[in-house]
Amino acid sequence: MHSAALYLIPVTLGDTPVDRVLPAYNNTIISGISYFIVENIRTARRFLKKSNPEINIDSLTFYTLNGHTRPEEISDYLTPLAAGFSVGIISEAGCPAIADPGADVVAIAQRAGYKVVPLVGPSSILMSLMASGFNGQSFAFHGYLPIDAGERARMLKILEHRIYAENETQIFIETPYRNSRIIDDFIKSCNPRTKLCIAANITCEDEYIRTLTLKEWNKEKPDLGKKPCIFLLYK
Repeated sequence: MHSAALYLIPVTLGDTPVDRVLPAYNNTIISGISYFIVENIRTARRFLKKSNPEINIDSLTFYTLNGHTRPEEISDYLTPLAAGFSVGIISEAGCPAIADPGADVVAIAQRAGYKVVPLVGPSSILMSLMASGFNGQSFAFHGYLPIDAGERARMLKILEHRIYAENETQIFIETPYRNSRIIDDFIKSCNPRTKLCIAANITCEDEYIRTLTLKEWNKEKPDLGKKPCIFLLYK
């Protein structure tokens, strides 16, 4: 019997088989939890069923956490902990609280003095950094660049300066249908000798991770379609 805690439960990236990226220990923990905080109930149920076909989904309680969730609701989601029951947070992809709204729940749990336990699982941000050949000692994840073209170009100039001045790897994501546009923005705004690593569909069958200079990418732009990607810039 595990003591009550807020468990951060990673999920697969794409359709990767569960046993390829998640330890069996995670399933042991999941099977003892009846309360889950999730972004999307349907996909969370699917993940739990995929992880453990024996699980009784209808006996579980799900709380939705997204951009519309009010702060006072989030505090209520943790009431099972006060009664001695563990709660699990499930992300839509990868690790909860990393580029993910779960961080708000964790902050409340920490303030209340509840035990918080991160479980092992795939993080597309860290896995892309591992495979890029870039500086893994100093790096910054920025999420999305500004949508306005002028602001976007200015931000890229500032962040590229950090690469050369501070040896800091710069990491971004983009909405998949804009993958081609962000590559064009890098080529247009940054030094041709600056390197770009594109990491697409990490851990999936068609995983693609490649590092080239922007000058080289300009000659052979990949067709990424609508694949989820991480983009990393370095020197």
